[in-house]
Amino acid sequence: MNAASVMKLTTTFAALDLLGPAYTWSTPVFAQGPVRDGTLQGNLYLRGSGDPTLVMERLWLLLRRVQARGIHTIAGDIVVDGTAFAGAPRDPAAFDGEPLRAYNAAPDALLVNFKSLVLDLVPDAAAGLARIQVAPPMAGLTVQASVPLAPAGTPCGDWRAQMRLSLADPARLVFKGQYPAACGERSWALAPPQPELFGPRAMAGMWLALGGRLGGVARLGKVPDGLAPLFVHTSAPLVEAVQSINKFSNNVMAQQVFLTLGLEMGGIGSADAARAALQTWWTRRMGAASMPVFDNGAGLSRDARISADSLARMLQRAWASPVMPELMASLPIVGIDGTLRRSQSHAVGSAHLKTGSLQDVLAIAGYVLGDDGRRWVLVALVNHERAAAARPALDALIDWTRSANQP
Repeated sequence: MNAASVMKLTTTFAALDLLGPAYTWSTPVFAQGPVRDGTLQGNLYLRGSGDPTLVMERLWLLLRRVQARGIHTIAGDIVVDGTAFAGAPRDPAAFDGEPLRAYNAAPDALLVNFKSLVLDLVPDAAAGLARIQVAPPMAGLTVQASVPLAPAGTPCGDWRAQMRLSLADPARLVFKGQYPAACGERSWALAPPQPELFGPRAMAGMWLALGGRLGGVARLGKVPDGLAPLFVHTSAPLVEAVQSINKFSNNVMAQQVFLTLGLEMGGIGSADAARAALQTWWTRRMGAASMPVFDNGAGLSRDARISADSLARMLQRAWASPVMPELMASLPIVGIDGTLRRSQSHAVGSAHLKTGSLQDVLAIAGYVLGDDGRRWVLVALVNHERAAAARPALDALIDWTRSANQP
């Protein structure tokens, strides 16, 4: 059956098992040419290896390390090398026709801020507008600084649609509508057009925001052979990435980890290599349990498949593995955090469960602590045109499992 984002459990358990919780990604930084009077007489190169944790704050630290080496002006270009991940560019609208949704951002060997912009909207009733702040700063992408407020009394409703984002020019985000003041302060995460340019634009934008100067442009390219790194930026450990993936069901981070498995196990950062790595791992670890269809490793797929029995067997294997504490701690806790923070189940704090939902799909899988002190593996997969209506039944199933009313 299609398990939606519950498929992330296979990717994250395999990664913890094969790479180890302390695994980190490296992003070497190269300076081509001498530095004279604070100016690099050439290009600055950054080569990605799949780091899913290079958010805006960590990018700021990376570029501060460049400046700490006496570089304040780059006479040449900022060049982003993303060749560690192979494959043709992906159409962000292919899955559901929503190319601007942050969950549709494609993986990238040098992924910056999940390849998503965050627009913070702050209404100012006196000025009659809502101000827009953008993070991360982007060179070569202009975002309208404010949007008019809707007439007083306008309900919040679908405020994004009311703003009427225009993409007539992919280098400009323009709003032709209004923002309802009733919404208060809101944040809008979106994947902008020209996603292949996100990394270079974010690098250059942050560099300029730090007071640096750039003589050339920000672009994609490849690090020249034989160039020694200026330094190597190290990511947050895998265990932190796994927590974000499972607690908040981050699709692009899951795909980063998926492709990393292909890169580390098969030498190629491609979907085919990643699937081969997972299939080999599954056969070795799960034995006769039927092989899942892994597809992209995130569950944002109409083709991924797994049986409830196989998933339950995997969770039993995970419970007996050395990385059990890291995997279990990454799962949302019913009524406490992540995607289960608003769960209606009464098993508050007693169940660690990964959730999954797509159109026609609803799923949960993980561990429930029973009232008798025993821990139970719970898997529930619903594939039906009215799958969303099964949510109360799944909450009841969690509660029944906790009460240990087993047959």
